[in-house]
Amino acid sequence: MKGVLLVNLGSPDSPDPKDVKRYLGEFLMDERVIDVPLWARTLLVKGIILNTRPKASAKAYQKIWWDEGSPLIVLSERLQHKIQQQVDLPVALAMRYGSLTIKKGLQELVDKGVDEVFLMPLYPQFAMATTETILVLAEAIRKEHFPQISIQDLKPFYNNPQYVEVLSNSMKRHLEGKNYEHILFSYHGVPERHIRKRDVTKSHCKIDGSCCVTPSKAHEFCYRHQCLEVTRLVAENLGLKDGSFSTSFQSRLGFDPWLQPYTDRTIERLGKEGLKSMAIVTPAFVSDCLETLEEIAMEGKEIFFEMGGQEFTTVPCLNDDQEFVDLLANWIKEWSLTETVEA
Repeated sequence: MKGVLLVNLGSPDSPDPKDVKRYLGEFLMDERVIDVPLWARTLLVKGIILNTRPKASAKAYQKIWWDEGSPLIVLSERLQHKIQQQVDLPVALAMRYGSLTIKKGLQELVDKGVDEVFLMPLYPQFAMATTETILVLAEAIRKEHFPQISIQDLKPFYNNPQYVEVLSNSMKRHLEGKNYEHILFSYHGVPERHIRKRDVTKSHCKIDGSCCVTPSKAHEFCYRHQCLEVTRLVAENLGLKDGSFSTSFQSRLGFDPWLQPYTDRTIERLGKEGLKSMAIVTPAFVSDCLETLEEIAMEGKEIFFEMGGQEFTTVPCLNDDQEFVDLLANWIKEWSLTETVEA
């Protein structure tokens, strides 16, 4: 029997500093998030970050927390529910970090008789700290606890024409009737070393002005290329003029070089240059979360207004948008028609 497991990032159980600290500890100790030797990661995370950051992060979570709970969890549950209404297979939900674990999600499916799982990381682009860490953990859990099942995964869909159309349509609806001077495509940042580590050619990714637009098999695992492609394809679909849009990266951590340009500095620069109205979309996420609701919609807006801006609009993530639901449901239906794979 076949079943589906949707996997998103995760969230603290509450905005209480203790829950936030526990969540951050699990998240930041992931070797694919902070990819340094264990001793250095332990010193950095447990010795420094977890003694300084949880209170500030808890305040940020408190700003965006809903009565129903974590926005990311609630929105993911809505997405799961809507998809389940459209498909005959059992659909479970899990998070990479937090209480709603991948093990629990797989157990739920196994309890329903599932022995073949379609694992759907809810990320359009591939990255070490998102898609890869989900796939690696899911396979480890399968081997240890559920050797009787097989797992197939949804490949990154950043350049899928149907996804590009859905994202473009969402932007059209939310920006309809408004004339913005600039649209900023903001993606979650990663350290530059992550890009080089996943360069299968070991030489292509130079993170310069040409490598991401020069055809290469390295692009299959290049997060930067895939982000730039989303921007290019959506801009082409919407007919955006050169100069009226750009790409940036948010949420950097530490002192190592991260993908640039940085979102906060880009917003600041646009305001200083006299821009009065801008819109921002965050296509690295499919569900609104702390990084979109607080870092962008609140902090980004504050920066823009301080620089003289007057209109700042954030385009919601796809969340449980019906077109997105239909797209994921159709991919599940297509997968369900494939031949069963031996575990």
